[in-house]
Amino acid sequence: MSPERKRDSRPLMQAEQDTPIPPSATRSDTVAPPLVVDLDGTLIRTDLLYETAMRAGGRTPIKSMAAAVYLLRGKAALKSFLAEAGALDVSTLPYNEECIAFLRRERARGRKIILASASDQRLADAIAKHLGLFDEVYGTGADRNLGGAAKADLLCAKYGERGFDYIADRKVDMAVWRRARKALTVNASPALRRRLEGVHDDVEHIAPDGRGLGQRLTTLLKVLRPHQWVKNLLIFVPILTAHRFEPAVLLTAMLAFGLFSVVASSVYVLNDLLDLEADRRHPRKRHRPFASGAVPIAWGMVLAPLLLGLGFGLAALTMPWQFLVALGLYYALTLSYSVWLKRHVIVDVICLGLLYTLRIIAGGLAVAIPLSPWLLALSMFLFLSLAIMKRMAELQDARRTEREVIAGRGYEPDDLPVLQVMGIASGYIGVLVLALYINSVTVTELYKSPTILWGTCPLLLYWISRLMMKTHRGQMHDDPIVFVAKDPISLFVGFCIVFLMFLGAYL
Repeated sequence: MSPERKRDSRPLMQAEQDTPIPPSATRSDTVAPPLVVDLDGTLIRTDLLYETAMRAGGRTPIKSMAAAVYLLRGKAALKSFLAEAGALDVSTLPYNEECIAFLRRERARGRKIILASASDQRLADAIAKHLGLFDEVYGTGADRNLGGAAKADLLCAKYGERGFDYIADRKVDMAVWRRARKALTVNASPALRRRLEGVHDDVEHIAPDGRGLGQRLTTLLKVLRPHQWVKNLLIFVPILTAHRFEPAVLLTAMLAFGLFSVVASSVYVLNDLLDLEADRRHPRKRHRPFASGAVPIAWGMVLAPLLLGLGFGLAALTMPWQFLVALGLYYALTLSYSVWLKRHVIVDVICLGLLYTLRIIAGGLAVAIPLSPWLLALSMFLFLSLAIMKRMAELQDARRTEREVIAGRGYEPDDLPVLQVMGIASGYIGVLVLALYINSVTVTELYKSPTILWGTCPLLLYWISRLMMKTHRGQMHDDPIVFVAKDPISLFVGFCIVFLMFLGAYL
């Protein structure tokens, strides 16, 4: 339906005047008034303004910069621009099922259900069509932002003062609650619930947010993906291969690990924001905090630059400039991957392999240890193999769920055999590089008994073959590195390789 154009000629009520509201006497108790529901944060567990902003930024980063121009024309113009530039698939949004169930029960009783949102009219209409639940739909038009007092004016003009019940979730809705017959909340904060109960005599909380502070902090911590920091242990590889275990070197490497983890978390937050729709189509990633609506997108838009500034700021103060350059390259490549490269077949896995290798390079630069070409070649081939396994695991999921493509990627299930050959070849070439390295002059300078190192080759062959077999059988985690960190056999193989290196160096 098109948005209502008429404005109420009566003066607006003061939004901040917390005076008690008497029970309604304007309608008969035998007739239930229309039930009006807000959209952002109420019907859905997210905000469409931020959703469309991130969608536009991910699809057309240059075009999305024009958003600032539209903001100067007002919120309505901005929302209209973003609704077009960041078009959404509303079927993937995180809906508040408890709220929807309540609306369906009220509708079954013959009650009129109204959707009134400050989001763009086109998005409100699309959601209403998807749910098939609403009798009328009102949203922000090209010339008016339907939020706060403007929404209250429209609803009172349509249904009369105290002539409707209103469901919402945030402080800006106080202007509407004050003029409603009954105020209902969904996931409102305890402070807001208390304030509303102080100014309205008829309040109901149909879906209170029962999460405590500990649970909120745990959910926020998940946004940082601390389990992914295990990848940054690659920073210590140059120390291991060069046998440099002095306390000062180890402390510097630990600092580099922390800084890399902070910047990496900034990238993970940004990647999750840019990948919302694709994550929601994924059987497991849809439970991520931003995709599920457990953490507001606005928090992520603040957290990502905050972590980035903290990581680079501390790195500039404490680390060599070469490490800062490597950290900058890591961020630039990761950002390019998140926005663009991950959608391109083969380019994406090569990019992932480079990102792993960059961690080793950064570790060497942090502690001023020259890196062997053998080590760089081994890491590139080995991590390319693991990156291919990552895509294979996602394709296995797509095949099981009968999806034709991986959401946000360019692969198809029929690509599995080709990827498997590429992954095996890359992993085995890595083992060949290791064998050539063991036979090089460099090894004789670092190891007293280089012959012992030959035992690492069959171990590495077994490890790569086993991971590939796991992937082929659909038993691989979305991220092979995370799988390896939790896999006892992989950890045992890693221990054996390090033990043989120790024996070769000191025996």
